[in-house]
Amino acid sequence: MNPLRSVGGRLALALALVVAGALLLADLIVVPSLERHLIGSKLNQLRHDTPAIATRLGNAPPYALHDEIVKAAQQADARIIYLTPQDYTRKIFTVFDDSNQVTSADVEADPLVVRAFDAFPKAVSGTVNSGGKRWAEVGYPLTNGDVVLVRSSLTDTLRSINQVRRRLLIAGLVALAASLAVGYAAAALFARRIRRLERAAHRIASGDFSEPVVDRGRDELGQLATAFDDMRQRLAQLEHARREFIANASHELRTPLFSLGGFLEIMADEELDPATHAEFTATMREQVARLTKLATDLLDLSRLDAGRMTVEHEQVDLAALAEVLADEFRGVALSTGHELEVENGAESRAVGDEERALQIGRILLQNAMIHTPPGTPVRIAATQQNGNALLTVEDEGPGIPAEYTGQVFERFYRLEGSMASGSGLGLAIARELAELMGGSLKLKTQSGRTLFSLVLPTDPSGTDISRENGDTARTDDRRSSSPTLQ
Repeated sequence: MNPLRSVGGRLALALALVVAGALLLADLIVVPSLERHLIGSKLNQLRHDTPAIATRLGNAPPYALHDEIVKAAQQADARIIYLTPQDYTRKIFTVFDDSNQVTSADVEADPLVVRAFDAFPKAVSGTVNSGGKRWAEVGYPLTNGDVVLVRSSLTDTLRSINQVRRRLLIAGLVALAASLAVGYAAAALFARRIRRLERAAHRIASGDFSEPVVDRGRDELGQLATAFDDMRQRLAQLEHARREFIANASHELRTPLFSLGGFLEIMADEELDPATHAEFTATMREQVARLTKLATDLLDLSRLDAGRMTVEHEQVDLAALAEVLADEFRGVALSTGHELEVENGAESRAVGDEERALQIGRILLQNAMIHTPPGTPVRIAATQQNGNALLTVEDEGPGIPAEYTGQVFERFYRLEGSMASGSGLGLAIARELAELMGGSLKLKTQSGRTLFSLVLPTDPSGTDISRENGDTARTDDRRSSSPTLQ
């Protein structure tokens, strides 16, 4: 792989660019600012010393002028030139005296002299380039038209600035190299963690959920690894549920189909007495009911997943609904030996879909009678609580272990060691229907008692009265007034 295309290479390059950018900004901003500060300090010093020097030279007699210029130059650590105008009109000046004993040709045409002459009585200052060097200068005009020029070389100052620039460049290059090395090493460690997540994602995508996704970091990547592991566990549960469902559905389909085939073959090949014929017919009806129930559950799930399940939002009398459910299941309770009771207090009205509420009630009652031993009391009740209407189904069976209460509403989930077979779809459908009506399905369990509650709002403004525009057909859940145990 191209190093620049890897995460480590890109992060290292980004860090190097940041260091290079900081170095460039320092060269463009810090060094020029330092240069202006040092030159400004030099000019300020000259501007401070020049008035006293000019006054001293202006009062000196001609014979002592040179000595005064030399003394002032030594004290100010600067070169002092005394210039007189040769031509006032053309503003041409000649050097009358100079602390530099070698030559004065470099200052005879100094532009600052003319500026000082024009600015009388004010002094002027600035920098000039002369003789391949740069100078800080102050020109001071005298009352007789002469000009005192104080000049100080900026060579040492500029040399110091250039030295700072060179050292800054060297330090920047060292920092750049260090940032590349450290950045690439740190990014490589980071990239290694990402590659571990990549391998884990490939394992999960291939269906291998056995190895956990582990990253002990506390940063965003560690949080991502935790989310990956949560996803792995969830997918493992779904895969387990899918396999369980396929096995259960195959069994649920195979058993009634095999039974139906056997009965049909016997009825076609043999002469049966009326009693046996009636018994076979009743058993075949039960098997067809099992197939119908499984097909109905799968159809409801497909509609819920597609968002095409429609519900009404209307006033529902849960107390009357509880009586309807009790009437439907009295025959079943009698055949299984369960004690079915209805405990209704005051009228309990909710906002929901009566057919869907009945469907949920049937699912809860069937579970209560299937998964509890004969003789277990089962109670249906309609109550009001905290501004909501509740339809509850309670049994005094062995109860659901606490560790499984969070899974019983999952699709295809069947509690291990349950007393009856099934597809594991009923409670999942019931919960989704409850949420579709703007309510919820709650479970409260303890040893010797299991309580399921359908919670529906009582205020119409708290529900969404909009309906899906897809499938407007409604499943008639009253298709069987006397449910058959599945």
